[in-house]
Amino acid sequence: MTQARNSTAKTAGKRAGTQASEVSPGGAAQADDGDMAPGPADAHSTVFWIEIRKAAAWLGMACAIGLVILLIHPILFIIGAVVIAVMLDGGTRLLGRILPIGRGWRLTIVILAVAGFIGWVFYLTGSQVAAQAAELPTLVQSQFDRINAWLAHHGINLGIGDLKSASSQIMDSLGRVTAAIGTAAGVFSSIVMMLVLAIFLAIEPTLYARGLAWFVPINRRDEVHDLTRQLGFTLRRLMAGRLVGMAVMGLFTGLLLMIGGVPMATLLGLLTALLAFLPNIGAIISGILITLVGFSAGTQLGLYALGVYLVVQTIESYLITPTVARRAVDLPPALVLGAQILFGALFGVIGLALADPIVAATKVTLEERAKARVRRPPDTL
Repeated sequence: MTQARNSTAKTAGKRAGTQASEVSPGGAAQADDGDMAPGPADAHSTVFWIEIRKAAAWLGMACAIGLVILLIHPILFIIGAVVIAVMLDGGTRLLGRILPIGRGWRLTIVILAVAGFIGWVFYLTGSQVAAQAAELPTLVQSQFDRINAWLAHHGINLGIGDLKSASSQIMDSLGRVTAAIGTAAGVFSSIVMMLVLAIFLAIEPTLYARGLAWFVPINRRDEVHDLTRQLGFTLRRLMAGRLVGMAVMGLFTGLLLMIGGVPMATLLGLLTALLAFLPNIGAIISGILITLVGFSAGTQLGLYALGVYLVVQTIESYLITPTVARRAVDLPPALVLGAQILFGALFGVIGLALADPIVAATKVTLEERAKARVRRPPDTL
């Protein structure tokens, strides 16, 4: 009986060996690898937790991108408040070279001076500008109609009417962000909140810089402080050049147009100053408006208005901007224009106005990060 059992076991072993030999040579190794890979139940495995961290990182990145898209409206307003705070901080620092008083008093003087200047301008030119602003759309429309009729008379049909309707549709569709604040109350409340936030940031900027550095490891906080200082310096110089350019372009344009007898000179000077905050695109828009209004009063005034625009633009482009702004950050015009087109299409007027500061801050951040990596010891990279 025992011998029969042994022979049966030997026969079964031979059959199993024969079946195993028929399997491919790598089959056993693959089966062993699959059995040894950690599964969901192996929570103690190091490989398991590495994969979990990778998945969590990708999931967190996707959630962060979705959150930014969802909250892009308040994020842009916060960035706008930071830009305003930088301008207030620049004025406070500049005033500190003359008046050796506390920062809070200097900031108060700057805020009151800005508010007083704006109120004074609107008090002197408010009624005149309001009347001219009511006439400007009709005048521009009539000039477009005259251009279209002249081109059609010479056999050129550019479809200006279709272009105007298309542009109006584009302007209606642009700016998903600004559509949420389309009412006057919404615009006013948003501007007030932005100004209040900017004042709080300008009162003690070092406090918020330290708070930002608190989120990084201790051995990297010096790099964050260097980055915030360089960002502040760059944005202060950039905004200083922008403000000086706005003042010079608005003042000279208004005065020269007024001397030449061009209609709506005050309004055109004010619009030129405001549009100067938008580099490249603002100059084009103001030039078109000045030229259209000038030619509405005659060919000579039209040529004179065009000459005024070219002279003022030349002074701003070759004297003011290189002297004040480009010492801090050198931004290629094509890069700025591309960012303006992208931000304007995605976020409307707010994105168009903030494209230049955002590009400058991104450039400085990447440069400072590269410098910091070069300064670090090799074992800490």
